[in-house]
Amino acid sequence: MESFNEYHLNPQDFPFLNRFQDNWQVIRDEFTSFIKQASDEELKFTYDVLGPKSKTIKTKGNSKYSAFGILFQGLFIEEYIQFHQIKYSNYGTKEALETALELRNKYFSNLAKVIENVNLLDDNIIRNVYFGTFHPGLDIKLHVNYNPHMNRGYLGLIVPEGDVAMKICHEQLYWHQGEILILDHTYPHCPHNYTNYDRTVLVIDFFKPDQPREEVIRFEKEQVAQRMQDNPYSLGVFGKSDKAKAEDFIKYGLAHQLEWDKTL
Repeated sequence: MESFNEYHLNPQDFPFLNRFQDNWQVIRDEFTSFIKQASDEELKFTYDVLGPKSKTIKTKGNSKYSAFGILFQGLFIEEYIQFHQIKYSNYGTKEALETALELRNKYFSNLAKVIENVNLLDDNIIRNVYFGTFHPGLDIKLHVNYNPHMNRGYLGLIVPEGDVAMKICHEQLYWHQGEILILDHTYPHCPHNYTNYDRTVLVIDFFKPDQPREEVIRFEKEQVAQRMQDNPYSLGVFGKSDKAKAEDFIKYGLAHQLEWDKTL
C-alpha cells in the first residue's frame, strides 16, 4: 500500500481531480495528435508563447524540459495574455492571444471542457494546467516552487519504463500512466529522466482546499504581479523565489547536489 506524508499527498483527498483522471486517455490523445499534426509554425508559436519560462531552474547538460499549456492562474491562456498585455518579440499581443485561442479550440477542446467543468463546480480551484515533457537524459537541479497556496498534481500521460522519477526530500517517487501524483512543491525536489524516451504529464496546479479562499487569491495576485514584473514569460508559474537555499541543499539534497555539481 502506498504511503503518503506532508509532501506526497493522497489523490483520494482531492476528488475534483477525478474528472482529469477519468479522461486521461482523451487528454493524452489530444497531446499526441497536436505533436503529430501541428505545423512547424504552430509548434514554434506554442513553445514561444504557451510555455511558462523559468530563469532560475537549471538543468545539467543539453537535455531540456519543455512545457506548454492552456490555463494559467485560473485564466485560459488567451485571457491571460490579454489581461497582462504580454508583449512578444515575434508576435503582437492581439495576434498572440488570437492564435492561442485558435490553437486551444483546434487541439485541446476536451481538456478545456474538463477544466471548465471542474472550476465551475469547485469555485475556480484549478489554477495552472500545462503539459510537461522530460526529454531523455534530463537532470534538474534541486529547487523549490514557492507556491505555498497550491499543490501540484501530475497526471501521467506518456511514462516510459525505467529511471524517470522525482526526488523530493528523502524519497524517490515515480509517475504512472493514467494516475495522478500529488506533491507539495514548496519542499525541495529534483526530477530526472535517465531513460531514452520522453516522459509527458499533465501538470495541474490547484488551490489548497484547506486554506481560506480569499487569502490564497490575495497571495496569488501579489505573487503573480511580482513574477510578471520580473519575467512576463513565466506566466506567473515560476519566480526568483524558486531557487533553493543553502539549508535546502543540506537538509534534503546534499548527496544528489554534490553529484550534480561534479558533472558541471
